[in-house]
Amino acid sequence: MTDVEPSAAKASYRVRAGTLNDVPFLRRIVYEASHFRVPGERTPEIVEAALRNPDLANYVEGWGRPGDAAMIAETAERGPVGAAWYRLFTADRPGYGFIDPTISELGIAVLPDYRGRGIGGALIDALLQQARASGFAAVSLSVREDNPAARLYRRHGFVQVRTVPAANGGSAWTMRADLQ
Repeated sequence: MTDVEPSAAKASYRVRAGTLNDVPFLRRIVYEASHFRVPGERTPEIVEAALRNPDLANYVEGWGRPGDAAMIAETAERGPVGAAWYRLFTADRPGYGFIDPTISELGIAVLPDYRGRGIGGALIDALLQQARASGFAAVSLSVREDNPAARLYRRHGFVQVRTVPAANGGSAWTMRADLQ
C-alpha cells in the first residue's frame, strides 16, 4: 500500500492493490475511461448499458485471470475514486491499445470530481511498478490524440507507436512504455 498525502489544498488519498472485490468499481472505471468527455450523471444503468459493448466489456470480463492487475486510489471520505489496471489480450480479441499478446494493456480513469489532483500519476506509478515486478517488458495503452492525459502518459515513459482512427471521429494513439 502506498499512502499519498497531496498538498493540504487537495484531498488525501491512498493507492492500494486491487482485489476481486473491486470488480464493480473497475466496471465503473472502464466506463469513465471510455466516456470521460460525456457529461451528466453516471447511473449504474448507464454504466451497464455501455459495458454491453463487447469491446468495453473485454477490459473487465472474467477479471482475475493470469496477467490481470489493478491499483485503486481511495479517499477516506468517498472510498474508491480512481483505478489503473492492466490486462493481457489476444490477437483474436484485442484491446484498443493491443500490440502483442506479451504486452499488457493499461487502462486508467479517475472519477470526474477527483481529476487534476495527482491521482492518475500515482496510479500509473504504482501500476508500472507492479508490471515490472511481474516481469512484463512493456505495457501499452490507447488514448485519443486530443486527450490531455497523453501528456501524463509521456511523462511516465510512454511513446507513440501508431495512430488509428478513433470511434466517433478523430484519431487515437497506441502508446508503449518499456519497463526494462
